Amino acid sequence: MNTIAAQEIKRRGISGLDELLKHGPVRVIKNNRPRYVVMSEEDYVRLTERRGLWELLDRPSRATRGKRQIDAQLRAERDAWRGAR
Repeated sequence: MNTIAAQEIKRRGISGLDELLKHGPVRVIKNNRPRYVVMSEEDYVRLTERRGLWELLDRPSRATRGKRQIDAQLRAERDAWRGAR
């Protein structure tokens, strides 16, 4: 992936990104850390048309048990294992 510093974008403006976007998405580094990814409109449309990933992210959690239920089950299994010894 192409990389550009945020300072470079400030200095060169959008033209700095335009050149790199010709070769794919661009990772923007700010304060020595990756902060953003910029992509072309075509890449964005292609990504959002792939419904699989977005459906997974939008889908609510399938969790049916709460922490108390899980803890109780673990305790029961631990007690059963200790009793079998």
